[in-house]
Amino acid sequence: MCGILAVLGCIDNSQAKRSRIIKLSRRLRHRGPDWSGLHCFEDCYLAHERLAIIDPTSGDQPLYNEDKTVAVTVNGEIYNHKILREKLKSHQFRTGSDCEVIAHLYEEHGEEFIDMLDGMFAFVLLDTRDKSFIAARDAIGITPLYIGWGVDGSVWFASEMKALSDDCEQFMCFPPGHIYSSKQGGLRRWYNPPWYSEQVPSTPYDPLVLRNAFEKAVIKRLMTDVPFGVLLSGGLDSSLVAAVALRHLEKSEAARQWGSQLHTFCIGLQGSPDLKAGREVADYLGTRHHEFQFTVQDGIDAIEEVIYHIETYDVTTIRASTPMFLMSRKIKSLGVKMVLSGEGSDEILGGYLYFHKAPNKKEFHEETCRKIKALHQFDCLRANKSTSAWGVEARVPFLDKEFINVAMSIDPEWKMVKPDMGRIEKWVLRNAFDDEEKPYLPKHILYRQKEQFSDGVGYSWIDGLKDHANKHVSDTMLSNANFVFPDNTPMTKEAYYYRTIFEKFFPKSAARATVPGGPSIACSTAKAIEWDATWSKNLDPSGRAALGVHVAAYEESKAANAGSDPVGSLPQ
Repeated sequence: MCGILAVLGCIDNSQAKRSRIIKLSRRLRHRGPDWSGLHCFEDCYLAHERLAIIDPTSGDQPLYNEDKTVAVTVNGEIYNHKILREKLKSHQFRTGSDCEVIAHLYEEHGEEFIDMLDGMFAFVLLDTRDKSFIAARDAIGITPLYIGWGVDGSVWFASEMKALSDDCEQFMCFPPGHIYSSKQGGLRRWYNPPWYSEQVPSTPYDPLVLRNAFEKAVIKRLMTDVPFGVLLSGGLDSSLVAAVALRHLEKSEAARQWGSQLHTFCIGLQGSPDLKAGREVADYLGTRHHEFQFTVQDGIDAIEEVIYHIETYDVTTIRASTPMFLMSRKIKSLGVKMVLSGEGSDEILGGYLYFHKAPNKKEFHEETCRKIKALHQFDCLRANKSTSAWGVEARVPFLDKEFINVAMSIDPEWKMVKPDMGRIEKWVLRNAFDDEEKPYLPKHILYRQKEQFSDGVGYSWIDGLKDHANKHVSDTMLSNANFVFPDNTPMTKEAYYYRTIFEKFFPKSAARATVPGGPSIACSTAKAIEWDATWSKNLDPSGRAALGVHVAAYEESKAANAGSDPVGSLPQ
């Protein structure tokens, strides 16, 4: 992941303004430690902090068309860039960067080319011929982007809030699947898949179609010119990513440069479920496995830095981001710059344990749609910012556009949990990869119960966080929380503790408005709490809050006490 900062139409185009842009861009240097670039045209500035994954030697940004009248700063990866280059043979390319196609596609198609891009991206493009500009974000919001407005009429775009929050009077999260056009004035949605309307689909389940779509998603993400690996927790999703990557690594371009030995990474507290399962899967696949242990105190000591980097006060996101943040630092120390990760499967296929209580296929499907639409505020935000804090890029095959189209077109009756038929959560995925002749994974791993990352790293992690917050937030502080934080009021001491840290770094009201709120049970949306009357008494985003579903669920006595301590948080 790279860092981008663009300021368009500011009154001041002095040397002082240029220096200010450079200073703000440096706040994003953790995202792109390999090179810094700046393009200035009158009162417009495009800055870039580069993490070199494709074409490290010549792909520095901003990137341009042939006569440099079009400049673009991009954060992301365009997986189909070679196919697009074939369609742009009349154009002269300056670099081997996958992102350069954006400048030439704009020349050919104007603003109507975004849907041609297959990848994760956020970019700002400046056309100096008429001083118009566009900005766009990928379909699901894997790549972060914020938009802000200055008092001088300028429009700002940045990969992270910290680069624009000081200089913009108002700012917000740039919505996924949207484009901002200075010509047309404002935002419009370019991503309009069939599932977005939340109409219940009826396509019969075909395990081979689902399997092939996922394998293609993994294969295209093996595009890299630098060392890479796979985050392997031992859960279904990360294990399938590793298994599929290993099967196709030998034939990939990456193997020709770095060999066919797949590196895998896992983190957890001593004796955690993920460490045990991750090691078992790595042994089964024969990967070069790297296991990192952390203590509860290690995590607590990192909380302030984590919140600064991930830019949220959402409880579940912080719980899960901290071990991922610690692991990314270790991964970076090994010289690895890109990792594959398993985010997105639970949202698309209904993998969270609360889906066991979905009353019918209509509500099941509508909940998956709501979850996917919110991914950019939770799991995508966590995965991207936790890794990019250390200059590591996370790629997420489950959030491939074509895989989502296939998976979300399946009649949701097939996705529903049906114990009497032997179908647990994400059965359609497990069954698709249940190959007797050439197994992808051991059976018990393929059918391992869903474990949320913040739980899987060790159950005492969340308990330790709550204990720490209890020592720093008094009963009186919590009782007055609605006066101190009238917007999105924290409902627990843990939530209050995170909120105070967030406000220290991001004190403006616009910043706190970028974080959604509302009650959650085991990572549900607020709507799904209606599925079980007992859940409203046990509002905690941990998977163990799904009483009667999770094998290590909270004890009933703890659940009863939790009724007065709901977590003000939507799902991760």
